[in-house]
Amino acid sequence: MDIFSGLSELLRSGFGNLAAYLAAHVLLCLVPAFFIAGGMTALIPKEAITRFLGRNVPKFISYPAAALAGSLLAVCSCTIVPLFAGIYRKGAGIGPAITFLFFAPAANILALAYTGVAIGPDLALARLVLSLAFGIGIGLIMALIFSRQDQVHEKTTDALFAKQNVMQPGVLLFLLLLVALLLAGTFKIDLLTQTVYQTTLPGFGLNNLEDWLSSLIPVNLLLGEEGVSAQGAIMIVLLTMIGLTAWKGLNKILDGFNRWTWISLGLVALTLMVGALGIFPQSSSTLQLHITGRFVAIVGLLITLGYVGARLERRLVQEWLWESWRFVTQIFPLLVAGVFAVGVIRPLIRPEWIEGVAGQNTVLGNLAGVVFGIFMYFPTLVEVPIAQMFLSLGMHRGPLLAYLMADPELSLQSILILTTILGRLRAWTYVAWVALFSLVAGLIYGAWVNGSSLVLLGASLALFIATLILGWNFIQRHYRKNLPVVPL
Repeated sequence: MDIFSGLSELLRSGFGNLAAYLAAHVLLCLVPAFFIAGGMTALIPKEAITRFLGRNVPKFISYPAAALAGSLLAVCSCTIVPLFAGIYRKGAGIGPAITFLFFAPAANILALAYTGVAIGPDLALARLVLSLAFGIGIGLIMALIFSRQDQVHEKTTDALFAKQNVMQPGVLLFLLLLVALLLAGTFKIDLLTQTVYQTTLPGFGLNNLEDWLSSLIPVNLLLGEEGVSAQGAIMIVLLTMIGLTAWKGLNKILDGFNRWTWISLGLVALTLMVGALGIFPQSSSTLQLHITGRFVAIVGLLITLGYVGARLERRLVQEWLWESWRFVTQIFPLLVAGVFAVGVIRPLIRPEWIEGVAGQNTVLGNLAGVVFGIFMYFPTLVEVPIAQMFLSLGMHRGPLLAYLMADPELSLQSILILTTILGRLRAWTYVAWVALFSLVAGLIYGAWVNGSSLVLLGASLALFIATLILGWNFIQRHYRKNLPVVPL
């Protein structure tokens, strides 16, 4: 009976985690990300990507450009993957693409500002400097290790997108509007979060639904369990309807539009708007509806997107929708499986265990921070208050930084998705480097907190990097002829 109860609790946690994720994070961040990724593939000429992020672009241009692009996106490890897939599929070198993949969730402007306010400017500065250095470092290492595969990838993209020579009129504005839609859905600033108008409506019994959901999927911030509100349940229903209608409306979009196409796109727009509202059940008979700045921004952007999209060539719109749908079918099932698995695993990892071993700046303590960051997945920015909580419970600031480096970068679901894009070897190589560099970042910052001199820490970091470079050069010099080319 105890075993049955334990398994039941783990399954409940898995489904609860999945429901909370779908309700709170998929629609306002991941859905626009899929459309942006599809737009990058279908609408942007290959030369526009490779001009700044190609494998042959000077490194002092491509890697800072990749970091700069990532710094503007307040996204988590899952949302960044479709965007990474979009630029990589369109011809970006693996090195700059990896830097973009690493830097965007680790050190975007919003995450740094929030870290500085909540925990301290010293940790925010360390997060910025080390994320920039290690993001570029990991990109360079990946480009070096997989240079031969990168050449094959470049030839493949040349063949796929040889006909796309110029960007069509209106495409750039259309893509910028999609990016603005993503930012409007994710940025947590007063202009977007404040209520501009509120009213009272009939409750439709939503408070009873919310009470039932709270008992079924309780909130436990210590374990990252966010729960599901009545509004979230509505959004899950709408998301399910989007999936069903999109299967009929987008699966063969290259053959032309049909009524299911318009229904699915209409449901996407409706769901984005519902997600931007504030819906607060008061009783069985009333609820408060808050019109937020986010809702106004999203409505305005959707109207403008429709206007601009209607003036693009129909063929381009069809290709954009097809590529977006292709990313959804490739990534979303693995995302669902990963989020469910994290929900099952997470209750088995007790936070007090992490706190017990992470109270000092040791290798084991920093490794605990890294492991905790990977398996205790939190959406973007939520890792900051969680880190603040662990700091108050005695976690050393070194392991805390290791956690803040690993948590936005890696999660079980993002690792699963990366294997479908890069292949198992390259994906797990990236995971290993992120884990190693996050651990090193925590040790360096923790040593500085403990009073070590910056000169000594800088010398140690330089020695660490030099050892990596010399080691790989040795391997290349003696074994390069025998290195296998990993299939794409």
